[in-house]
Amino acid sequence: MADTSNELRVRLVTPERILFEACADAVELPAKNGYMEVLYGHAPLLAELGAGDVRLHGAKGGDMQPEQIYNVSWGFVEVLPDRVTILANDALKPQEIDVNRAQQQLDRGTKLWNEAGESEEAYDHALHVISEAEAKLATAQEK
Repeated sequence: MADTSNELRVRLVTPERILFEACADAVELPAKNGYMEVLYGHAPLLAELGAGDVRLHGAKGGDMQPEQIYNVSWGFVEVLPDRVTILANDALKPQEIDVNRAQQQLDRGTKLWNEAGESEEAYDHALHVISEAEAKLATAQEK
């Protein structure tokens, strides 16, 4: 029997589905202020996620490949020493991303940015739309 004492149990959940439950050696996450990596034994943490890729390194279980990539648009992560739970608003596998739709989202975000005028809220919303679209397009290129 394999020794799984130094593996993280990782779970990615959206309101619509559970994308995966697996063991991994490490997990990269798109935190709101930049990427972070979680290893076994990490201190407990609750963080807000931004748009970007969740990457599992050394994934094990079922039909999992050693490295898995999922694009998330926003959510939260709970990190415990032996477990990572990712609660995402939306999450997609690279092959599920519609590149044309993501490009349209990027164009819409750019238009919102150009029309924001003096409104800080409008700029924040436009930036959110743009960053989500750019993250999807970057993930789709890794197919």
